[in-house]
Amino acid sequence: MNTNIVEENQKSQKYLGEKGLIVLIAFLSAFIPLSTDLYLPALPRMAENFNAAPSLINLTLILFFIFYAAGSLFWGPLSDKYGRKRILLIGLAIYTLSSALCAISGNVYQLIWFRIIQAIASGAATAVAQAMVKDCYSGRKRVSVLAIVTSMTMVAPIVAPVVGALILRFTSWRGVFMVLAVMGLLVTLAVIALEETIDQRSNGSILQSLGSLGVVAKNPGFMSLLLTFSLMAIPMMSFISSSSYIYVNQFGLSEQVYSYFFAANAFFMVIGPLLYMKISRLVKPVWLITASFVIACISGAFISTIGIHGPWLFTLALIPATLAGSITRPPSANLMMEQQRGDTGAVVSLMTFGFTVFGSIGMIIISLDWENRVLVMGLMYIVFAVASLAVWNRISKKSFVQHVLNKAS
Repeated sequence: MNTNIVEENQKSQKYLGEKGLIVLIAFLSAFIPLSTDLYLPALPRMAENFNAAPSLINLTLILFFIFYAAGSLFWGPLSDKYGRKRILLIGLAIYTLSSALCAISGNVYQLIWFRIIQAIASGAATAVAQAMVKDCYSGRKRVSVLAIVTSMTMVAPIVAPVVGALILRFTSWRGVFMVLAVMGLLVTLAVIALEETIDQRSNGSILQSLGSLGVVAKNPGFMSLLLTFSLMAIPMMSFISSSSYIYVNQFGLSEQVYSYFFAANAFFMVIGPLLYMKISRLVKPVWLITASFVIACISGAFISTIGIHGPWLFTLALIPATLAGSITRPPSANLMMEQQRGDTGAVVSLMTFGFTVFGSIGMIIISLDWENRVLVMGLMYIVFAVASLAVWNRISKKSFVQHVLNKAS
């Protein structure tokens, strides 16, 4: 833990208030689904527009996640040193400009480069948003806020593809990126009204601040939990990146109808965290997490067997895994945050990095030239749910897990 810190008085949210702060954190956390899901319906059309192979167009998605993961590594530690607000403003300014540049890209290679810049900037929004949660809340209150923020964030995957499909009815894919630029500008104005949330800043050098990543990475409790919960990002993100091709190309649906199926699945992402807050009062969180991996495995079996026969069967087979995964997001995030005292920016940066890197692996796997992507996705859910369950069974009885779950329940 970095001990070179100087204390500051934490300011109340004079302009935003507590509810406004939660809404802002949720919106910042939603930057990634908004930046990806909003243009998912346009992917097949973009391939035609640029006369490019789908695998090349998919690089705008895959590289986005890879560089978003890399960017999130340094934004978090820098916010420990310079404050959450300043880092947010810098990141949002870059995000807004790069979104506008995406809209005027002359070819697919320019679009890829501008998406990389947009991805790096997006890391500031999500890494700092999670750090702000730990700055302001603790115990069950933090889990409650995480549940609310997660549910609000999950509205983005419901709304984004539908809005994206509507935008495509009146304009091209370029209009989608202009909407993202406007969104970045509006959130920047909201952050101007934000009062700083961090009460202790690092006074070391930039290299020392970034070195806190190594300190956190040496924490065995944190890293074991990070591995456990990041593995399930592989099948989950394989769905995000391939959904439009599955519904539009494989099942023959229109872009608009695809957005409805995508939204139906995303709805269960929204209610999962809220269900957790209800169920966790009756069932031990450790059992809920165990059950989530079992359900994901069963869901994968249904996806790979009956899900290949049509859009409705595919969606119904996928929903249990989606719901199970979203239910465990609040307790898993709180578990990881509690493993390290201080260095909050580094903690959330590594959380974001781990989830995104594993998710990118899933996106790369599913983008290969498979004859049946639905079958492959189902098998991935089975394999990685079993792997996660095996690791979880080994560490769930450890004191560093039991202490946090008992304190938060």
